[in-house]
Amino acid sequence: MNAAKSNKSFSFLTCISISISILSHLSSATDTLSLGQFLSGNQTLVSKGGNFELGFFSPGNNSSNYYIGIWYKNIPTRDIIWVANRETPVSNPSTTELKISQDGQLVLFNQSKLPVWSSNSTRSISSDAKLAVLLDSGNLVLKNVSNSSASIWQSFDHPTDTWMPGAWLGVNKVTGEFQSMTSWKTPKDPAPGPYTERMDPDGSNQYVFLYNNSEVYWRSGLWNGQYFGAVPGTREKTAIMLSFVDGEVWKYATYTITVPSMIARFVIDSSGQGKTWLWLNSSQQWQQIFTMPLSPCDVPSLCGAFAVCDQKSSSLCSCYTGFQPASPPAWNSGDWVSGCVRRTHLQCSSNISNGGEQDGFLEMQNVKLPSNPQSLIVSGAEECKLACQNNCSCTAYAYDTTCSIWQGDLRSLQQLYDGDAAAGSTLHLRLAASDLPSSRRSHKWVLAVILSAVAALVLIFFAVLGVIWMLQRQKRGKISMHVEGPLLRFAYVDLQHITKNFSEKLGGGGFGSVFKGTMPDSTIIAVKKLEGVRQGEKQFRAEVSTLGSIQHINLLRLRGFCCEGVNRLLVYDYMPGGSLDCYLSPNSEVLDWRTRYQIILGIARGIAYLHEKCRECIIHCDIKPGNILLDAEFCAKVADFGMAKLLGRDFSRVLTTMRGTVGYLAPEWISGLPITPKVDLYSFGMMLLELVSGQRNSSHSKSKTFFPSWAAQQVMEGDIMSLLDDRLDGQADMEELMRVCRVACWCIQESELDRPSMGQVVLILEGVLDVNTPPIPKMLQLLMQEDHQPELHFYNHLRTIKDEEQSENCQNSVVKSQNDT
Repeated sequence: MNAAKSNKSFSFLTCISISISILSHLSSATDTLSLGQFLSGNQTLVSKGGNFELGFFSPGNNSSNYYIGIWYKNIPTRDIIWVANRETPVSNPSTTELKISQDGQLVLFNQSKLPVWSSNSTRSISSDAKLAVLLDSGNLVLKNVSNSSASIWQSFDHPTDTWMPGAWLGVNKVTGEFQSMTSWKTPKDPAPGPYTERMDPDGSNQYVFLYNNSEVYWRSGLWNGQYFGAVPGTREKTAIMLSFVDGEVWKYATYTITVPSMIARFVIDSSGQGKTWLWLNSSQQWQQIFTMPLSPCDVPSLCGAFAVCDQKSSSLCSCYTGFQPASPPAWNSGDWVSGCVRRTHLQCSSNISNGGEQDGFLEMQNVKLPSNPQSLIVSGAEECKLACQNNCSCTAYAYDTTCSIWQGDLRSLQQLYDGDAAAGSTLHLRLAASDLPSSRRSHKWVLAVILSAVAALVLIFFAVLGVIWMLQRQKRGKISMHVEGPLLRFAYVDLQHITKNFSEKLGGGGFGSVFKGTMPDSTIIAVKKLEGVRQGEKQFRAEVSTLGSIQHINLLRLRGFCCEGVNRLLVYDYMPGGSLDCYLSPNSEVLDWRTRYQIILGIARGIAYLHEKCRECIIHCDIKPGNILLDAEFCAKVADFGMAKLLGRDFSRVLTTMRGTVGYLAPEWISGLPITPKVDLYSFGMMLLELVSGQRNSSHSKSKTFFPSWAAQQVMEGDIMSLLDDRLDGQADMEELMRVCRVACWCIQESELDRPSMGQVVLILEGVLDVNTPPIPKMLQLLMQEDHQPELHFYNHLRTIKDEEQSENCQNSVVKSQNDT
């Protein structure tokens, strides 16, 4: 009987112990951590609305370090917005606990039950301060149970590398305490990196980026009551609204999102740049919309020690002459922070008498000099050189009316080019004699070899020239020997030779970059390097051969292609008139109405041929001014047709990139409906409105509302002259203008069933068919309403960014065309 009582007592105690253990763990779905509970292993907190999640994460696939962090719950990529123990990772989350201590602090204990991180709130904590809540804003708040509206500590007060909407960044004017954001050390290491954003330490109302908390390399510009001068997107009302508060205690900035469904964040990343990201539901990826500073080379020490940053180089960072990467694996993966080291140790001047060779100096021209030089008072350049040469710790010098020398590691060296805003200087880099490109060593055997070789070189000089000439002829002959049907098949090395190793870029877009080249017979061509092609070689050749057989006066002629390994290139005729994009800005060349109408008619005929005259209907899918090229006689050529066939599944991803073709996408793309040739009609209609007005829709000065909506209203009311480009002074055929405007409005109807076919459009433009007054599209009517203005402002803002980039490309194209002429 006693044994039975003992067993019952043991069972009762066991149940109590198990119950306590269960209660100490979190339930599967909660946003709250209370006293007596802890979070470990795979357990997480999820905000009440399901926007954010808090738990353990590991930043790399092969990393054994774990951190407590907060990330977006409903986004497929795990993007961390806050990290608790970024300096003290743990190795085993299953034996690690995050809980509220008895004194009301939020504490992380490792597997040895030692605290590795704490909230360390300095505010007064009452005995009932035992509740932590993850909010739908991404803010982790520690508060009193009895007074849930007052927070004792919150993660928004202690940002890591991300500034979230509703959070703030400022300074306590009473205590002098600054809030700051600090980058991750590397993309896979959340430890604090060298780059920080905070308010200007000098007390001015602006924000600065700091390197090692000392060197300022970017400023936001002073707050003038409405915006920060150097921050894009704060000069006008957009969906991202920034405000600045200067109170008695705190001075800070904060921002909000005016469109509730929009997801945005600002990050100072491990590269030292501040970037604003916007989540695109259509492509399920983040789109970068602002970057500060614009050039990555303006970030100090981006390339590490003894490396030069060259924005025009494909690799961005490269070691100085005489240096090599300190960590080749990291360098090859794009992690340049480890920098470079010397190939050969320097010989100090005092060691020359012992048989060493004297160090020399390599002249590096047109560079932005490293920071923190030491100034010397000397009488000239030669004395400046001797001062560095006689100082064993001197690694470089520069002389420009004054003498500057550098000791130790050289960082933040930037290569400049003619035309850059900053004036370049000349740096003299100290190298071992053996690493100088033209060594001054004068060994007798070198002199003997040179003297004996002179006679032989004279004899074989003409023979070498003859061999080179023959090889060049053979190479040029090879280029035109490979023929597949109507197309030339080029070898990749031939295209490298034709384009001078792809050195002269004509432009670029979502499908790839275009380079200028010259054939052996002096014919100028354009070579497009495709990106994102996943087709096999056989299928790619078959599709290209099909496109090569398509010939029409208003379609850009495909001359040939290259298909070698991962390289996919297309060779086209060169169009000296550039793209139609270059004529859609206030400062561009003015096209008269007759030229514009012939361009419109040519575009329509080219698209109609693709839709109705080919063996298989070809949907262009990306009709826009940038894909309309002009020859010397301003004959329109539709370019990039058939890209959907070549790019396959990746086509929609390229097409819907927000900074690529915003403004021309038919509603079918966004709603996910099946794609038909009518998507080209919608894009064509939007383009007609721009060509008639001579301006971009988003930058049009005639309307305060969405321009296509306003334009459709004018067409319906018969006031078509208000749509005409002011620079034409009303010089246009009224009948032709009426046809174009009505066709444009029929083409941009929301339902594809209401849009005409491209064949009907051609007949209308040719005057064969009549066209009635169209209704205003329902979608455009919706955008004219006041409650949809934030979406409209943000749409126009993104279009403005794209237009500014296109304007710069067009200016470069104009310069190249003038040089060709």
